[in-house]
Amino acid sequence: MPSEQLIDNFGRHVNYVRISVTDRCDFRCVYCMSEDMEFVPRARVLTLEELAQVATAFVDLGVERIRITGGEPLVRRNVVKLMSDISRLDGLRELTMTTNGSQLRRLARPLRDAGVSRLNISLDSLQPELFKRITRTGELSQVLDGIDAAAEAGFDKIKINAVILKNRNDQEVIPLVDYASSRGLDISFIEEMPLGVIDDHDRAEAYYSSDDIRRDLSARYTLMPTTEITGGPSRYFKVSETGTKVGFISPHSHNFCDTCNRVRLTAEGRLLLCLGQEHSLDLRQVLRTWPGDTERLKDAIRGSMALKPQGHEFSLTEKPLIFRHMNATGG
Repeated sequence: MPSEQLIDNFGRHVNYVRISVTDRCDFRCVYCMSEDMEFVPRARVLTLEELAQVATAFVDLGVERIRITGGEPLVRRNVVKLMSDISRLDGLRELTMTTNGSQLRRLARPLRDAGVSRLNISLDSLQPELFKRITRTGELSQVLDGIDAAAEAGFDKIKINAVILKNRNDQEVIPLVDYASSRGLDISFIEEMPLGVIDDHDRAEAYYSSDDIRRDLSARYTLMPTTEITGGPSRYFKVSETGTKVGFISPHSHNFCDTCNRVRLTAEGRLLLCLGQEHSLDLRQVLRTWPGDTERLKDAIRGSMALKPQGHEFSLTEKPLIFRHMNATGG
């Protein structure tokens, strides 16, 4: 056991932090951001050295899992060096990354060599035109090649993440599980999260629940419940026919707040205590007022546990309570 633990006011042990290294992305996914986004000025984004200091502080405080996110983390220059620095922290059990896969042909092997053990790769469609429609700028062939490169690099685990929208890509549920099964990959389906104002679709109309997806999958597969957990909010089932694990992240239909063990750091240094609330602490102010003072940084993180709320209050029918987009939040 770590010498210190972060415990919130509801008795939850926070041992997992998601660190966003950039709000920028080479895609413009319709559920994640507006087509014409304004990004954070670079001077407000934490430096790689500041990000490493935050990671060190969290691991000192008992955090065992760190996930690197964005935006798209692999568009950040020298991010592989940051991965190498973080992976060597004493007490860290697992360093993972969420990516859209566009840069993996070039960077999969360096990431694995730097100590990244697992990848989550976003893939919402296997049809090139539909993939372009959802991502606005993405090329399916580039992502599929990136997934192949990741498999060649030998990560401990690779998982596909898919956001399913009604009447957009809900017909992709079975093909995506077929694809994952054929390559020995796991897959998680994610209900769209109402973060930020988007101009592509009405979220209530496009809502497709985890229960809908399970119903679709039952037409082909037998899903058996498992007790497996990976530190995140997915609830897993095993496909009897293939052995593939299928996860469901269900912030609307099956709220997971009671077991939340996570906090998020945005690229500009805002520590978010809840995905669906604005409770936060400005760690950039701490980092830049007292440069290099890790003890003061740890004190700030300890104090933030009092701000972590009991849960989120997502609504599909009301205007977003949270105006930051998913790319600014960190995956």
